[in-house]
Amino acid sequence: MAATFEDYNAAVKAFWTGRDLQSQKQVDAGKVDAGTRGSVTGGLHLSALQDLIADEFAPLRAMGAEVRQTGIIPLPGFYRRAKNWDIVVTYNGILVAAIECKSQVGSFGNNFNNRTEEAIGNAVDLWRAYEGGLLGPFKPWLGFVFVIEHAPKSTAIVRDHGTPLYRTDPEFDNSSYIRRYQMLFERLVRERLYDAACLITSVKGEGIHEEPVPEVSTRNLTAAIAGRIAYIKGLA
Repeated sequence: MAATFEDYNAAVKAFWTGRDLQSQKQVDAGKVDAGTRGSVTGGLHLSALQDLIADEFAPLRAMGAEVRQTGIIPLPGFYRRAKNWDIVVTYNGILVAAIECKSQVGSFGNNFNNRTEEAIGNAVDLWRAYEGGLLGPFKPWLGFVFVIEHAPKSTAIVRDHGTPLYRTDPEFDNSSYIRRYQMLFERLVRERLYDAACLITSVKGEGIHEEPVPEVSTRNLTAAIAGRIAYIKGLA
């Protein structure tokens, strides 16, 4: 059964619980990372969301497909040796899907460019590896899921510093970080760097606050995964 909005809402609530538990574990162990980093260095804060997405591929798992997650799952790169993906689905040697799940809580100005560069670079590297014959004959399917904290600093207009040598895209004028992530994922999907993406905003401790764009929403992600499953079944 396909995941519903309520399923994703529960998984996002679990995201906040997972962050809190990881922070407390580090405190109990006497190892506390700076800022909010301790909430994510344990690696399990997005596990409920990853479980939900991995379960979407259950029809293929029943056919013998392997759905790997939450471990070190490297796929070959082109500009680097390999890159670990959060969810990797394979069937009879076919790379069915590779999906990244990321989040950002606070430190919006410090981390926006890093998250953007990761999203772009990971896709470019994998597609070049595919073109180089490193991922088999079938075109892989790429997905990206991103949860961002809905907070005053993520919704306020960004005060950009410095004057670029040339005029920047006017779409970025007077925009918030959430709006910029919205444009990022819309463009990544439209340019086919990712087959599907999902942008979720969430107030701390709560579930889904908003999915700003239908094109990069949980509903669209679920539909895209169903389409990929149907395609692989057609090859069986």
